[in-house]
Amino acid sequence: MLSAPLILVAVSRTSGSVPREVGAWMTVTAGSIDGTVGGGHLEFDAIARARTALAGGELEDEVRYPLGPGLGQCCGGVVWLRFEHVAAGEDLQARLPVEPMRPLALFGAGHVGRAIAHMARDLPLALHWVDSREDQFPAEQPAPHWRQEALDPVADAVPDLAPGSAVLIMSYSHAEDFNLVVACLKRQRERGDLAFIGLIGSRTKWASFRQRLAARGFTEDDLAQVVCPIGVPGIAGKQPAVIAVAVLAQMLALPA
Repeated sequence: MLSAPLILVAVSRTSGSVPREVGAWMTVTAGSIDGTVGGGHLEFDAIARARTALAGGELEDEVRYPLGPGLGQCCGGVVWLRFEHVAAGEDLQARLPVEPMRPLALFGAGHVGRAIAHMARDLPLALHWVDSREDQFPAEQPAPHWRQEALDPVADAVPDLAPGSAVLIMSYSHAEDFNLVVACLKRQRERGDLAFIGLIGSRTKWASFRQRLAARGFTEDDLAQVVCPIGVPGIAGKQPAVIAVAVLAQMLALPA
């Protein structure tokens, strides 16, 4: 619950080239700002309006901003911002706009998994994080759109993943990784609704997995759905944070 009133500013409509999407938001108090609706003169004016309202001035429900002629920003489109008073004691989370998020299933809470989860907090990703070891997770879930699940065997989680999920497989053991790939490929045969299946590891690891999967009856078309190694090309570092950056960039580049 809020200890002091604030103004919630959200992008309600857009037209043409704009810096942020519908649903982007920021909160403004007398002395702080959280979030962003696009920066520049657009945000400068929105903050000024919000603080005038907090000081007792009037507040329009929605304001239209032509970015080019009105504010001199190079985007050139039009943004409509919605302004709302949120009183002290209210639940801010219940008032925030719902931003579109890609479901991301992350199997593994080791060094790379934790690095990915840490960075994913600020990205439009609804995380379903699974590991067989409950003590590997943070003590508290950092966001309401997260789900942390301790499950053994972890592959049992695959049938219940949200449709359209991108799946990242990086458990603590090759045996778990293999069983997860099998479960994902079976789901693809039945439903075909996973957006991405990524397996951490080298080309040598994938060559071994491919041979074993083919022996299980999976076809070349099946195997072509698995990406290994994962991460955008050209990033060669092996540090967990470097791998996380490369993998999350790959997730953000997936088609909507």
